Amino acid sequence: MASRQRIALVTGAGGGIGKASSLALSAAGFAVVLAGRRPGPLAAVAGEIEAGGGLALPVPADVADPVSVDGLFATLVERFGRLDVLFNNAGRNDGGTPLDQYGLDLWNSVVATNLTGVFLCTRAAFRLMKSQDPRGGRIINNGSISAHAPRPHSLAYTATKHAVTGITKSVALDGRPFDIACGQIDIGNAATPLTERMARGVLQADGQVRPEDRMDVRIVADAVVHMASLPLEANILFMTVMASKMPFVGRG
Repeated sequence: MASRQRIALVTGAGGGIGKASSLALSAAGFAVVLAGRRPGPLAAVAGEIEAGGGLALPVPADVADPVSVDGLFATLVERFGRLDVLFNNAGRNDGGTPLDQYGLDLWNSVVATNLTGVFLCTRAAFRLMKSQDPRGGRIINNGSISAHAPRPHSLAYTATKHAVTGITKSVALDGRPFDIACGQIDIGNAATPLTERMARGVLQADGQVRPEDRMDVRIVADAVVHMASLPLEANILFMTVMASKMPFVGRG
């Protein structure tokens, strides 16, 4: 009897870590549901997956909008009937804004994507994984080095990433009776368009501006696949994947 194809959902799948992880999950045998706000990039990633013989379903969605998330999961269930892995990857930063210049709109926007979006997708996935047959699944949250130590001028981003750690622990606990595992990958300086500024120089804790080392984003994607491929009897609760020479250990 042929093994059942596993289904993965990746949010923020149109570029960067989300794109790299989607391609890697497909190469590992997953059918991948690609979620993101921009239809064009999602279609491009789906095209790459299908050109390689994989199966992809692009679904434009805003993780911060509960109606949009409900629609995303309804489309997923209609097409595949179940979900084995959710990678909560979608997120945004706060642009290096000093605390005294923080506007409430900026705070709310970062919290909506980085925290409420994780909650909405996790809740929907939990409900599905709890009720599907075979029961269970895995949720992987994209934390950050900032889930441990902040960069200067990153209040909302740092607060939300610390909060994601709390979600990870709570879901890992609450999922036990239903064979739902939850882990977090904390990433430091993956080479994507969003981190190009780090190669040019970014503000450090001592007030200096210095360039930082980055690592190939495919290293992160491989780590996500490793977490996603574990049997449900095992879980990587937290994994830190970082550029070896970036200023994290000893930051500040």
